[in-house]
Amino acid sequence: MTVNASVTFVGNATTVLRLGGFTLLTDPAFGPAGSRVYLGKGLWTKRVLDPVLEVVDVAALDAVLLSHLHGDHFDRSARRDLPPGLPIVTTPQAQRRLRRTRFTEARGLATWETCDWERGGQRLRVTAVPGRHGPGPVDRLLPAVMGSVLELETEGRCRLRMYVTGDTLYGPWLQEIPRRCGPIDAMLIHLGGTRVLGMLLTMDDRHGVATTELIRPGLTVPIHNDDYKVQKAPLSAYLNRARRAGLTGIRSVERGETLELPVRV
Repeated sequence: MTVNASVTFVGNATTVLRLGGFTLLTDPAFGPAGSRVYLGKGLWTKRVLDPVLEVVDVAALDAVLLSHLHGDHFDRSARRDLPPGLPIVTTPQAQRRLRRTRFTEARGLATWETCDWERGGQRLRVTAVPGRHGPGPVDRLLPAVMGSVLELETEGRCRLRMYVTGDTLYGPWLQEIPRRCGPIDAMLIHLGGTRVLGMLLTMDDRHGVATTELIRPGLTVPIHNDDYKVQKAPLSAYLNRARRAGLTGIRSVERGETLELPVRV
């Protein structure tokens, strides 16, 4: 069976994943440049780049994959424009909040819990994997965050295993991902070096390279770089550090661009 897979970059952490016969939207934030999003605890940030929304066909979506409930990952425009019956796979904490609004099909996964879709001899499995949004005890003050491993299978054989990091920092909790899930073919890595009140809340170039060295995916696609004012580490810092470390298989992506993902034959 011929299987194709691709990622289309919309902006920030928002992508369209076409994995065989399934289409997922990650971390939807649809607001234009100049819009403000709420980060909690009285903190706001402003968007500085527009998303490319014409590549998003809401009617074609099977589900939304939401790493956590922060305004730069699920903003007011997305809340307004997404249909309430669309399944949203997210954290248990986010599920509770979403179901109190209009998104009654939100499903929260505990760490290492899975959910599956099957269609036309294909199966897509999503596994929630560990993530920590902040350093030390600060993490408990932030929304719970999950990474996701997506596995596309045909006839019982894995054709693609993809890791979406979510807004995690690098740390020992990431070591379990390749150990428990197996080799990773492609990784969407959330970077940006987000800093709030001086604290690092998403991976900068140092964290990003350490994570790439740990996971060793065949293809690494850096996203979540420069859409909001709180993102302080440019993509170039990660690319330069990765080159010095001898890492290969890293491919940056422009807004609106589609990259093919490495499907196993």
